[in-house]
Amino acid sequence: MSRITSLVRPNIAALAPYSTARDEYDGPLGIFLDANESPYQNGYNRYPDPHQSVLKDRLCTLKGIRKENLFLGNGSDEAIDLVFRIFCEPGKDNAVIISPSYGMYGVAAAINDVEVRPVRLGDDFSLDSEKLLGTCDPRTKVIFLCSPNNPSGNAFPKGQLLDICDRFPGIVVVDEAYVDFSEKGSLAAEASSREGLIVLQTLSKARAMAGLRIGMAISSPEIIRLMSMVKYPYNLSRAAMEKAMEFLEKKIDLQVDTIINERERLASVLLHFPFVRKVFPSDANFLLTRVDDADSLYGYLLDNGIIVRNRSRVPGCEGCLRLTVGLPGENEALLNALEHYMV
Repeated sequence: MSRITSLVRPNIAALAPYSTARDEYDGPLGIFLDANESPYQNGYNRYPDPHQSVLKDRLCTLKGIRKENLFLGNGSDEAIDLVFRIFCEPGKDNAVIISPSYGMYGVAAAINDVEVRPVRLGDDFSLDSEKLLGTCDPRTKVIFLCSPNNPSGNAFPKGQLLDICDRFPGIVVVDEAYVDFSEKGSLAAEASSREGLIVLQTLSKARAMAGLRIGMAISSPEIIRLMSMVKYPYNLSRAAMEKAMEFLEKKIDLQVDTIINERERLASVLLHFPFVRKVFPSDANFLLTRVDDADSLYGYLLDNGIIVRNRSRVPGCEGCLRLTVGLPGENEALLNALEHYMV
């Protein structure tokens, strides 16, 4: 029995996945009388490819990975939920997460009746590996690590993440939603062959496709097979896949560079305001900013039509607003509004 097989919930290991007649047919276009679809053609009357073959081919070329190492989901949130459903016994197992971090890990755990054990990051949002691993016990099936982390913005060293993966006997999920804005690089190449490591990426951030809801999981063929077996059959729509193929032809280097340059400009200018106490270093497309009276500033910006995220009630982010880096003109509008703010 492989290490991964030993971690899988027994009911999932015994699951007979849903299959369609088209899984058994690989010929040219035929007469489809199998799925109770409408026969009237409009481009969307047929169910989409449940294997997302064309889109996966394109993404594998871009990422330099193989098809058996890639899962596509309805946003990264689907992959997060699948990890709990595949590996965690409800009411018995637990997952360790860092705090503060992306809130959906806790929400997905609660939906699946899985205990969450948060490990507080340092005051500078650094990660203590010994503290993290010391929080685990024999019922800990999964560790979630967001890098670059949301909402703190910092990426953890690759060597540290791989060391945790090597030392933990369960599943380590590294969420790289913001990796395109970081110089620390991705673990995608390691995830393809490293047992127990799952790397999450998305088309929502640097690729500007948040409205299409397409997330990726990169891992070993065994884990990808399990995720594909448990997912709903047609989890990505034909329209989303077609638009994604169109948008993937567009170069994003200039856009990413502009966001990074604007991030650094904003970080510098924000520190000149007397009510700004700290701007945390960021490897993402946002800045966590500690201010005097975060609630007041948040309300003021809302009144001026500028929507930011108030993170002041998140442990470790007291007094903080999270500011997404926008277009240069949008960032200038934010700075102009702050010029007229009175504490």
